[in-house]
Amino acid sequence: MSDTRRTLLDALAAGPVSGPDLADRLGVSRAAVWKHVEALRDEGFGVESAGDGYVVTDVPEYGGPAIEYGLDADYDVEFHETLDSSNDRARDLAAEGASDVVVVARQQTASRGRKNREWSAPDGGVWLSLLVRPDEPPAYAPLYTLAMAVAVCDAAREAGVDAKIKWPNDVIVSEASGGSPAHAGDRSTDADAPDDRGYRKLCGILTEMEGEADRVSWLVIGPGVNVNLDPAELPEGATSVAAEAGPVERRVFVQRVLERFDELRGDLGAVLPAWRERADTLGRRVRVHTASGVIEGDAVDIEHPGTLVVSTDAGEKRVHAGDCEHLRPADDGR
Repeated sequence: MSDTRRTLLDALAAGPVSGPDLADRLGVSRAAVWKHVEALRDEGFGVESAGDGYVVTDVPEYGGPAIEYGLDADYDVEFHETLDSSNDRARDLAAEGASDVVVVARQQTASRGRKNREWSAPDGGVWLSLLVRPDEPPAYAPLYTLAMAVAVCDAAREAGVDAKIKWPNDVIVSEASGGSPAHAGDRSTDADAPDDRGYRKLCGILTEMEGEADRVSWLVIGPGVNVNLDPAELPEGATSVAAEAGPVERRVFVQRVLERFDELRGDLGAVLPAWRERADTLGRRVRVHTASGVIEGDAVDIEHPGTLVVSTDAGEKRVHAGDCEHLRPADDGR
C-alpha cells in the first residue's frame, strides 16, 4: 500500500480526524483529502463527516483496504479477486525485489499443496501468501512455517474453534474436540489421504524458498484456510471455521494471522514452545512416510528447527520432513 493510503487508514482507524489534520498528515490539500476519502467509499467503506472530523462507520467484509484498515503489522496487502495461485504471484514479487507483502485472493483457480497436489480454493476461504526476507540461514526456514501454523491456529481459536496443529503445519480440529463430524479436516487436502483419521483439517500451508548456503533470499509462506465455507463444498475430511464455530469476518481473521505471525517472526525462540502447546501430534502414535522409508512410533517432541522426534522400538528417530499419519490404537497392532 502507498505511504499516503497507509497514513490515511491509520489515522481513520485511530478515531475521528478532521480534514485539516488529515491534510497535514498526508501532506496534501483538503481537496486531495476528499478524493482519498471518496476512493475509500468506492471501496465499500462507510466514511461520514461529523462535527469532529471524518469517522469510519462501516468496513467492507474483505478486500485489500479492508485488511489494511487497523492492521497492526507492517505488511503491504495486494488483493486480487481471482488468482491462479497466490504463491506464484508472491514468487513473482520476490523476483522483482519486493518484501513484506501479503498476496490475498478471494478465490484461486490453480491452487496447490505439497508435492504439487491440487485443491479447491473457492470464495469464502482465506487464501494468502506472505513474502518475507528473513536474515537467517536456510536451516531456519521451517521455523517460519511453524510460526504461520501457530498464527492460523490462534486466529481460529479466537474465532471459537478448538484448533490444534498436526506436524508439521496442518491446522486441524481433533475428533476429541467435538464439532461437526461431517467433512472432517483437509483444505489443501491430499486426494489419497486416509479416511477416518480422527481429525478434520482446517488449514494447510505451502512454503517455498530461495536462498544461498548461508542465507535465505526470500520465503513465501502460503496458508490456505477454510473459513466461511459450507462443509458440503469441502472435500471429505475437511472442515471450516464456519462449520465449527460460525461465520467470521475474513478481514479480521487475516489481520489476526498476520499480527500473530509478526510477533513470532520477531521472536523465533518462542515458536517451538508455542507450537508444542498447540500440538495434537505429540504424545500420539504416528506413522511418518519419509523419502527414505516409513518411521512408526510415538511422537515425543519437536526440536529446532521443526524436527519431529519419534520413539521407536529401535530408539529415537528424528524426522525432518515427511507425511505424518496419526494412528489409532488398533492401527499399530498393540
